[in-house]
Amino acid sequence: MSKSIKNQKNILAKLNIAQLNPMQEEAQLAIHSNAEVVLLSPTGSGKTLAFMLPLVAGLDRECAEVQAMVIVPTRELAIQIEQVTREMGAGFKTNAVYGGQSFSKDKLNLKTTPAILIGTPGRIADHLRRETFVTDHVQTLVLDEFDKSLEVGFELEMSEIITFLPNLKKKVLTSATMHASVPTFVGLKKPAVLDFLEEGESQLTIKTIISPLKDKLQTLVEALCHIGNEPGIIFCNYKESIERVSNFLAEKGITHGCFHGGMEQIDRERALIKFRNGTHQLLLATDLAARGIDIPEIRFIIHYQLPGRSHEFTHRNGRTARMFSDGTAYILQWEEDQLPDFISEVEVEELKTAPVPEASIWTTLFISGGRKDKISKGDLAGLFFKQGKLGKDQLGMIELKQDCAFAAVHSVKVKQLLQLVDNSKLKNKKVRVSIVE
Repeated sequence: MSKSIKNQKNILAKLNIAQLNPMQEEAQLAIHSNAEVVLLSPTGSGKTLAFMLPLVAGLDRECAEVQAMVIVPTRELAIQIEQVTREMGAGFKTNAVYGGQSFSKDKLNLKTTPAILIGTPGRIADHLRRETFVTDHVQTLVLDEFDKSLEVGFELEMSEIITFLPNLKKKVLTSATMHASVPTFVGLKKPAVLDFLEEGESQLTIKTIISPLKDKLQTLVEALCHIGNEPGIIFCNYKESIERVSNFLAEKGITHGCFHGGMEQIDRERALIKFRNGTHQLLLATDLAARGIDIPEIRFIIHYQLPGRSHEFTHRNGRTARMFSDGTAYILQWEEDQLPDFISEVEVEELKTAPVPEASIWTTLFISGGRKDKISKGDLAGLFFKQGKLGKDQLGMIELKQDCAFAAVHSVKVKQLLQLVDNSKLKNKKVRVSIVE
């Protein structure tokens, strides 16, 4: 067995992945053997691993400078890719930089230069202008969800970044849309194009739910009762709409999280953590959640408000019926409204009367220690099981960050657990444990 194959097997074992999907297999081969690759694949199909495996395999362990750069449109995607890369455990330092965290914190993190730098175009361009790190050894550039970066106005920054990278040998561009047009400043000559967009569409069912009233709030509640206790996302077009829907759902006793651009970064992150670990089964979101964020398999999405363009509709739908699974996209439609041209006639879902979905059994806890304190998921599980007296089925998902961690715990055990483990010593650090509100 060659060393690279053995390393890949080790990485997949750490990620609990039995084998790569066909897109990831083909993408790996293409990236290894071509200087330029454009990868088109649906949201949720595993593009991050598809480009990170060959990227890591091409790094030089003797080089102490930045060797690969991954440019992404959002902070959430930067954080997600950083997490995946660290969980791969390949032994290369990785850092993510993005707006919303202080530049001085970035500089501190970059003091020991990472081999892989992930970031949003504005923040990466800022670092390059200030010469925070040397760019002579950057040989691989990934523009992940490149069309989204262009859509949100990062064209100048992306163009500028490329001028700072004189020794690029490999360019990889990814997108989840067929409408992505590669800008000329990227300088692609003869890219290998891998198109997997058709693969993710066949298992999606689209249905309409008719609201007798123009104000669709009550119909939304009835729809959620009809669907039952399933994980899903409700898409709105504006943060004001989310706030209005959120207030109504709270009045009806339906627990949920919110995710939109008007929230602080830390609140958005925590909303996603609570959604991933099951504390919330529902997420109210704008199109910010339509792609490029790490969420679990979900059974449905609801378009409380329809987006203005067809590709936004496609991206939202891509959050369910991800590769090799099925799901349903519901359109909540006032009976006097017409569907836009980009949606064909679809089946109407008849709602059945049902009770309000039960609240989750999980509560999310914050732990004030993380990777930099040499704390592992096993350390936290040990603390909760032994000192905290939790049963094996009373501890859910643990997410480990650089300077903190989050864990899902059975709600009925939280009060007792906090009394037993708060202020405990873990790997020479006293950790605080508290509820994430």
